[in-house]
Amino acid sequence: MTSPDSPTIVIVPGLRDHVADHWQTLYADRLDNVRIVPPLERDELSLAARVAALDEVLHEIDEPVVLVAHSAGCLIAVHWAQAAARPVRAALLAAPPDFEVPLPDGYPTLPDLRAHGWAPVPRRRLPFPTTVAASRNDPLAGFRRVAGMAETWGSRLVDLGEVGHLNPASGYGPWPEVDDLVTDLLHRSARAGGTELVRS
Repeated sequence: MTSPDSPTIVIVPGLRDHVADHWQTLYADRLDNVRIVPPLERDELSLAARVAALDEVLHEIDEPVVLVAHSAGCLIAVHWAQAAARPVRAALLAAPPDFEVPLPDGYPTLPDLRAHGWAPVPRRRLPFPTTVAASRNDPLAGFRRVAGMAETWGSRLVDLGEVGHLNPASGYGPWPEVDDLVTDLLHRSARAGGTELVRS
């Protein structure tokens, strides 16, 4: 059994769920104490179903938890936190999408996203330390919009530069920076702070 001070990393994937060469999958493979929110068998676009899946995983864990979310997984974590009864230590929110503006072809439409509960995006301060890692050329979200989300969530904002959507289509693959960002979150988890811009 792990020490009470040893957090479980909970991986919260986006809408495409588990991709073998995605940095989240590769990161999880390196960890001993990790859980991954499983794919939905139905209602794949339902935000409520995805929040419930995250909540179910968290209720099975006794140790402290750090969430590591990507893309829509960030919004799942943020929506979950609005009514969460189970505290978590911290969360890394990497490349959150903007589901309040039209997305590129191949992604859900705004009406579909609204119909399934994704919009509006919550704009309340999160009750635990968070880091938002944002791309300058993410096709799913403008940097200034993500910076605004980070500010309202009370998150530390890390400027990743031009890394696309931080997914295999953008060359990631391994993302070594995740280790440092999670370590920093653990160091900050005892205190709360305002949004801070850090260039990587």
